[in-house]
Amino acid sequence: VQLQASGGGSVQAGESLRLSCTASGFDSRYTHMAWHRQAPGKERELVARISNVGTTNYADSVKGRFTISRDNVVHAVYLQMINLKPEDTAVYYCHAEPSPFGVSRHYWGQGTLVTVSS
Repeated sequence: VQLQASGGGSVQAGESLRLSCTASGFDSRYTHMAWHRQAPGKERELVARISNVGTTNYADSVKGRFTISRDNVVHAVYLQMINLKPEDTAVYYCHAEPSPFGVSRHYWGQGTLVTVSS
């Protein structure tokens, strides 16, 4: 099982980025997927989650700015981020959750760094 995250970078406040996570080694269609982030000196936190049937949940801090989506044809999960703020600066991790008919344990991608400057 592998989760390959990409799309991070350095942007100015107010700009946008789109993160991608490509899954391999398992059928991601049946797996709940999520994006988490960890800022320097802080604990990892859930940013957005999408269930295997497409139900989404967001952290309050990103509601209205971030959108999680999935493309089961290419086994990918995306995080569209608009109106980025300096407090969004963090390493973003793709996460596959234990799910009925999906994976049986937690899997994490390697992380992709997002830096937002004011």
